[in-house]
Amino acid sequence: MFVPIALLVCGLAVSCGEREKEQPARARSFIVPAVEIVAMDAAINFASRRWFDSSDYAVTAATIRRNLKARWIVEDDPFDVNQFLHPYQGAMYHNIARSSGLNYWQAMAYTFAGSALWEIAGETTPPSKNDQVASGLAGSLLGEPLFRTSRLVLFHDGKGPGFLRAVAATLISPPVGVNRALFGDRFESDAPGSVTQADLRLEIGATAPADDLASLGSSSPFIGFAVDYGYPGRATYLHARPFDYFRFEGVASSGGFQNVATRGLIAGRDFGLNASGRGVWGLYGGYDYFSPDLFRVSSTFASIGTTIQSHLSGSLTLQGSALAGAGYTAAQSLGASDNRDYHYGVAPQALASVRLIAGRRASLDATAREYFISDIGGLGTSRRDTIFRGDATLALRVFGKHGVAVKYQLAERRADRTDLSRLVQRRSTVGLFYTFLGSRGFGAIR
Repeated sequence: MFVPIALLVCGLAVSCGEREKEQPARARSFIVPAVEIVAMDAAINFASRRWFDSSDYAVTAATIRRNLKARWIVEDDPFDVNQFLHPYQGAMYHNIARSSGLNYWQAMAYTFAGSALWEIAGETTPPSKNDQVASGLAGSLLGEPLFRTSRLVLFHDGKGPGFLRAVAATLISPPVGVNRALFGDRFESDAPGSVTQADLRLEIGATAPADDLASLGSSSPFIGFAVDYGYPGRATYLHARPFDYFRFEGVASSGGFQNVATRGLIAGRDFGLNASGRGVWGLYGGYDYFSPDLFRVSSTFASIGTTIQSHLSGSLTLQGSALAGAGYTAAQSLGASDNRDYHYGVAPQALASVRLIAGRRASLDATAREYFISDIGGLGTSRRDTIFRGDATLALRVFGKHGVAVKYQLAERRADRTDLSRLVQRRSTVGLFYTFLGSRGFGAIR
């Protein structure tokens, strides 16, 4: 089922790209990403066969024919593989296409087709619906912020990149670095390289449990980042393309990424809020991956919402977002021995985020997310989950681009289990961070 859809989407994307007469002509290639995606899938298959010695990767013509005819299933492979590595694999498909000069929708079609190719010809196991969502859809929703952030690092001052910036951009998006090395500046993107509304924040520090006073001394080192790209607030910047506005954030520790979240405006309109404020509203798409100590949750979603900025008085600025929609979401307890605790389903969800900025001196941020995970499209376990995640951060600029921040996070899960019992999991943490402010401030748009 997914292969014909992928081919149809590819055809529509190509034809739509050919009809974009209002866009200036730029070099692009439909052949380069096709070749590179096939080569990438072949390389992953080869490495998996060598390192994991699993029959899952012993692909033959017979297994491909079987998967072409097979019924697509929902499977419960390890959570980090399904919900983090598969979206990252899809993000590389998307970045291969974007760094070949294709626009967002064309790159999304290649991502969807690349994921379907892997499901059919990359593994011997039956093709998976949830993997197709994770790689084929979440891959683009994660891949576009990676691509634009990489370009931001390369061209943030409107000049050509130096060596260190080129290395950093390649680490953010390896396909950008590879294709720049292979083709130079031949392929131009429709994403601007220099965006005055882009704000980056980097945090390094430690967190500790806040719900167990006896364990406050057991802290864990963390590094985090946040990118606000194209925040509304300036009438000269219009959100004409997908992800002309997005929020991208992540937190990693010695054990790997703990949190990754992105949300971006796919299609919408700008509006004037008042004499000193502006906003955008429309359709947002996003990808969340959160892994507190007790459980993990991941969602690929679409929402209707708005993002606004308003200057309240003097140097005081209010920024905020409100989204409501639905996603395909997964949840699992860490260290669970019961496979029934692995839960997939369609999930109505909502997000509210507020930031109060006091000039260049301080900011107070608060964000709340809630997911209501049904069993529709899941594993047939008749499970229900309600998951809440909230955080609040107070940041102070000390001097220049350097500051400190205190952050509180709360994650709670309430799950109705198949044995009619209710599972309640709750974790709160408090952290202290050194903060590097990319714009000598906190992202207020003037």
